[in-house]
Amino acid sequence: MTHPHRPSGAPDKPVLDGLEAKWSRRWEEDGVYAFDAERARTGPRDETFSIDTPPPTVSGSLHVGHVFSYTHTDAIARYRRMRGDNVFYPMGWDDNGLPTERRVQHHYGVRCDPTLPYDPDFTPPEQPGKQQLPVSRRNFIELCERLTAEDEKAFEDLWRRLGLSVDWSRTYRTIGTEARALSQRAFLADLARGDAYLAEAPTLWDVTFRTAVTQAELEDRERPAAYHRLGFHGADGRTVLIETTRPELLPACVALVAHPDDERYRDLVGTTVRTPLFDVEVPVVAHHLAAPDKGTGIAMVCTFGDTTDVTWWRELRLDTRPVIGWDGRFLAQPPSGVDAPDAVAAYARLAGATAHTARERIVALLRDSGELHGAPRPVTHAVKFFEKGDKPLEIVTTRQWYVRNGGRDEGLRDELLVRGQELTWHPPHMRVRYDNWVAGLNGDWLISRQRFFGVPIPLWYPLDASGAPDHAHPIVPDAASLPVDPSAQTPPGYDAAQRDEPHGFTGDPDVMDTWATSSLTPQIAGRQLADPELFAGVFPMDLRPQAHEIIRTWLFATVLRAHTGHGTLPWRHTAISGWILDPDRKKMSKSKGNAVTPADLLLQHGSDAVRYWAASGRPGTDTAFDTGQMKIGRRLATKLLNVGRFVLGLGGGDLATVTEPIDRALLADLADAVEEATAAFDDLDYARALARVEAFFWRFCDDYVELVKARAYGDHGDPAARDSARATLFTALDTVVRLFAPVLPFVTEEIWFWYAKGSVYAKGSVRSVHRSSWPSAERLRAPGDDAAVLTTASEVIAAVRKAKSLAKLSMRAEVGEVVVHARREALDRFSLAEADVRAAGRVGAVSLREADGDLRVEVRL
Repeated sequence: MTHPHRPSGAPDKPVLDGLEAKWSRRWEEDGVYAFDAERARTGPRDETFSIDTPPPTVSGSLHVGHVFSYTHTDAIARYRRMRGDNVFYPMGWDDNGLPTERRVQHHYGVRCDPTLPYDPDFTPPEQPGKQQLPVSRRNFIELCERLTAEDEKAFEDLWRRLGLSVDWSRTYRTIGTEARALSQRAFLADLARGDAYLAEAPTLWDVTFRTAVTQAELEDRERPAAYHRLGFHGADGRTVLIETTRPELLPACVALVAHPDDERYRDLVGTTVRTPLFDVEVPVVAHHLAAPDKGTGIAMVCTFGDTTDVTWWRELRLDTRPVIGWDGRFLAQPPSGVDAPDAVAAYARLAGATAHTARERIVALLRDSGELHGAPRPVTHAVKFFEKGDKPLEIVTTRQWYVRNGGRDEGLRDELLVRGQELTWHPPHMRVRYDNWVAGLNGDWLISRQRFFGVPIPLWYPLDASGAPDHAHPIVPDAASLPVDPSAQTPPGYDAAQRDEPHGFTGDPDVMDTWATSSLTPQIAGRQLADPELFAGVFPMDLRPQAHEIIRTWLFATVLRAHTGHGTLPWRHTAISGWILDPDRKKMSKSKGNAVTPADLLLQHGSDAVRYWAASGRPGTDTAFDTGQMKIGRRLATKLLNVGRFVLGLGGGDLATVTEPIDRALLADLADAVEEATAAFDDLDYARALARVEAFFWRFCDDYVELVKARAYGDHGDPAARDSARATLFTALDTVVRLFAPVLPFVTEEIWFWYAKGSVYAKGSVRSVHRSSWPSAERLRAPGDDAAVLTTASEVIAAVRKAKSLAKLSMRAEVGEVVVHARREALDRFSLAEADVRAAGRVGAVSLREADGDLRVEVRL
């Protein structure tokens, strides 16, 4: 029998293609995701849900990992909005720092030379050459701003296509005026509290970018090396052998160190030895960090080969003999102590050489002098790199700004560990990473960088009669003048002609670490300076979503700045995303060259399908890149369209008209799904919520719809039974559309639009499913509902289908008789749904047989 659909507002052949452009435009026009700032300023704090959204680094293109993690955040934002919250969900752009500088250098073929004057008419070359063109700092910054603006537009277009429910009117930039002012103000507050200080000390240094780096930016990389055995000369003619992988640092040697309990060297401690080749007298000292089982058990201390050298130098109060400059090459002049003619001649062979070349040369010199004992012994060991660098780090002495972070203050460290306990972690085990990082800090946070496109250190220094800066008495700007650029602006009480002149001033040349700005994203996004009432309405924020590898940087630094600056946590919850893995189970990233650009994925599979794959990844768990999962998501979205068209074509129905037991059973199961999905979303577990809703949806489509279709058409039963089926179908569809909306925003909005267009029921002021209310489980429940009625009916109809399939018959084939064997309570449940099972399976006769054990069905064709 043919059953023509009533007008429903749905097209005859609904499709997914084109929904992204259609609804992205409509959402923007209607202000669906607009944040109500006035409500946040004046209303109760618990009515606003604020998210400290990660600002993506603007340095080229987004990759699929961004799509993965930002979908998680968006699903939670959409859920909270449907729960009635005023959702503060801004987007920021992290557009300052080294990644942007590198991109500008390659894109325009330029490099920054701060000594050059500004050229207002400068135009970058159309075709960048092999040699980068030097430009002034101001010209370079203008190019950075131009390129980041282009990248940010492309990023926004992709985020809109993905369906992020961001209020785009609240976008911020980490290099923007407000961000710079707030970052500088926070630094000056640190300075006033004594939390920021200037120190000249050994610094981890990237020789390529010629900038300091901090502990949080390090990564170990395995590299081939070789142990070289060198002979030091004792006063009694004894040869003391040490092993080192860095023989080129021999002229920087300031001591030999052995463990205090090592009997082999106890008599040497307190004496001196002379270095091979350079004949410098150095002390033999004891320290517990010396490893008796490593090499010969006694080590060469140089200034500086690694961080252990720094520890020994500091704790044992050793001399300093630097040999490597900021460019990674050996200094022109030998260090103190290297003054004998032969020693000076040997050092001259190293001057100006890279560490690698110097190593080759000094090994040859040691071999010729007979002070290299045996052949070098090859090894592979971990070497520290700047995470964005290509060459091993060196340690050079520089003057830098630091912020206290608990690395040298046990009291502050303990306070920060308590903050980690107060924060609610999703998943909980991620807190261990925070705890381990805080407990393992061995120094304060180095925040100054020798770069150009960033937030300047907002200080000047007075110059004495010789033109030397007085770093102990910096000139501080007035808070109202922020942001300032000391390299271009004049401090209070001076004029421009006094810059870099005796008795004048000089500006601090450095910029802040990008984390020094990013650690203030709650304050920047919440507009602490420009709109303090708004800030009070959103801070501390409710949620910080982020990846696990930057717990040690972004999360920790944000906790630190909120703790010292506000005496509170910056947010109540943090949700940690995992990585995306390639087919070889390696992390996808642009630097590794295995990342996938998401634009093509969104075009090929559709945004809802890609979001489905992303939301299927459990919180904190690394997830494989899987287009197969995207295909499943597209099939789900297509099915949702088709079942929506079918249900809406039957017409609506009031929940009060649902009377049939199998209909009530379906709604009882749906109520359980709502309850479990709500609990999962409340726990920020979008994956568990999606899985529960999807499981219900397929059962609804495959079992319930097929079971009641004939009754809904009016083919059997009375009008009341027909209306019960229709009302149940509509209620289930309406509920499922809302439940899927946080993950599948486009297809659910399309179906919601069909409701209003077909006048199934009045929407009133609810212009979008994403502004509708989250479903209520209690509304769906009724006394005496028994979800097992549907389960039993589903088992029987499944047996009928299986029998037809095995007999290679059409599902529309008639069945002579079905015999159901089960316990009495199961038979009673089946009786309540028998008419629907007979109609759906085209069953002629049904016999019920009471029996022990599980339900069993005989199908007699």
